[in-house]
Amino acid sequence: MRRSSVDSSCLRAVGYDPSGQLLELEFAAGTVYDYDSVPPSVHDDLLHAESLGRYFNLHIRGHFRYRRVS
Repeated sequence: MRRSSVDSSCLRAVGYDPSGQLLELEFAAGTVYDYDSVPPSVHDDLLHAESLGRYFNLHIRGHFRYRRVS
């Protein structure tokens, strides 16, 4: 999946597959996680959030199944 760089101290890059509703997050430490069944609106809201880390903690972490990719 292609990821785009983001301006965040928490996240390095964000990727999204709308057909599979798969959100891929690369964290500042370099680890990558996939999150399943993430609606397009959550991906869009994440990209437009004032603080991506805060949005992640409030709306993604603990709300979607995930797995570590690398």
